[in-house]
Amino acid sequence: MNIKKIFLVAFITLTIPYTAFADFVFRKGENLSVSIEAKEAPVVHTALDIFSKDYKAVFGGSITKTGKQRVFIGTLGTGSAVEKLIDAKSIQDLKLHTEGYILQVKNDQILILGSDKRGTAYGILELSRRIGVSPWEWWADSNIAKQNSVMLKNGLNLLEYPSVKLRGIFLNDEDFALNPWSYLTHEPSKIKGQIGPKTHARIFELLLRLRANTFWPAMHDVSVAFFQTPGNKEIADKYGIVVGASHCEPMMRSANTEWKIDGKGNYDYVNNRQNVLDFWQTRVNQLKNSDNIYTLGIRGVHDGKMQGANTLKEQRDAIINILKDQRQMLAKTITSNLEKIPQVFIPYKEVLDVYNMGLEVPEDVTLMWTDDNYGYIKHFPNETERARKGGNGIYYHISYWGRPHDYLWLATNHPAQVYTQMKMAYDKGAKDIWILNVGDIKPGEYLTELFLDMAWNINAIEDNKEGLNKHLQNWLSREFGAKNASELRSIMDEYYRLAYIRKPEFMSNSRTEEKDPKWKDIADLPWTEKELKDRLIAYEKIA
Repeated sequence: MNIKKIFLVAFITLTIPYTAFADFVFRKGENLSVSIEAKEAPVVHTALDIFSKDYKAVFGGSITKTGKQRVFIGTLGTGSAVEKLIDAKSIQDLKLHTEGYILQVKNDQILILGSDKRGTAYGILELSRRIGVSPWEWWADSNIAKQNSVMLKNGLNLLEYPSVKLRGIFLNDEDFALNPWSYLTHEPSKIKGQIGPKTHARIFELLLRLRANTFWPAMHDVSVAFFQTPGNKEIADKYGIVVGASHCEPMMRSANTEWKIDGKGNYDYVNNRQNVLDFWQTRVNQLKNSDNIYTLGIRGVHDGKMQGANTLKEQRDAIINILKDQRQMLAKTITSNLEKIPQVFIPYKEVLDVYNMGLEVPEDVTLMWTDDNYGYIKHFPNETERARKGGNGIYYHISYWGRPHDYLWLATNHPAQVYTQMKMAYDKGAKDIWILNVGDIKPGEYLTELFLDMAWNINAIEDNKEGLNKHLQNWLSREFGAKNASELRSIMDEYYRLAYIRKPEFMSNSRTEEKDPKWKDIADLPWTEKELKDRLIAYEKIA
């Protein structure tokens, strides 16, 4: 009997194709040994720590650096073992792309090689996706399903890299949710309004999982400025995040909160030039060894026009001089080769009128165009703008506070609107930076991922209705399970349809930020009582 069993096992073994043994299988309870150099950048080790946490959650095993190594991780130019295991042609292809990675499966081994530190990090976190972990596992309490095994086929060969160079989010209008949640609950602080490194670590982990690399911090006056909080700069460096700032925060300074601390006199370049320059210089000195993208130009202390210049001509003439001063500051403090310093100019609101008056922005500075605050992009790069060395980008809203009305409550931008606008922007040359105003992050999970998926791979979604439907279906399936996805998609389709007709916030009889009280309340609503009731019934059906 035992002899028969031995012959049976031998027969089965001989008839199984060799490639089956060459597939890579993650198994329940098994520890996994990884080859990685200690000298890799902090973000690479951070990504491996994230994957280690995910691996333990799914399989119950640990990531180790002892025993037989089956996963080889490295970055080009670091002398890692994985470079010797990948063919020369693949490496040459990888060298053509910033933040790209190769992921290969060869004979029961996983090989991950990044073109740079962030590319390697994205390659590692692709493994988290492959074992079924959602990027929203913490922020949306997405269930991490335990698995007995997950197989990656022998011969798997990925070369992935971003379509858009800088991709990220802007935390905005944080007054009502993220700010108090952070300093009162998640990261209790004696300093009111302080959003600290523990909160930002969670945000930056989400960005890495979503293959983003750029962050504009919260900047309302309820919040302590990002760089005024100890540990924030260091946590951004640890996660490899490029920190920038919004359209009214030049030179990495949140004037809305910081001018009252570090400024002298009025925030008025025209009449208080040296004090404004000193204010900017202090921050540039602090950040000269970090990854940042500098917003150039000037607006008011917050979201308003600059002080000291009233007419468009006066504003244009002032900004010409401001750009010269700001770039001279960067050249003296960081490097004289200004093309190596990421810089952006954002013609938002009144600044677009100044730009259209003939303002010439230096050739290597990225022009960042904006939507109208309601999801329609106001300007696409023309032929001359597309030819610029600095390129073009987009600042886009899925959350907004301002005239004539805000929409902070729900994430109601129609996915088709987001897709068509951003695809059009990309096709017209806006490929260098995409930033999404996400408000408090929640409840904009799906729209944020749609935006960043497009920024990572503009062709990931088929350019038709079915492509967008499939993307939403797959997202719902991952987050809520395949058997719930179809029913949920029909609900979400109706939710977006109703909101596209009119956002729920716009059903009220009020307007936002009206200076004249007589315009704040609308006397005659443009719909009947029946229309209101029908709309409520439609929402009740999907509640």
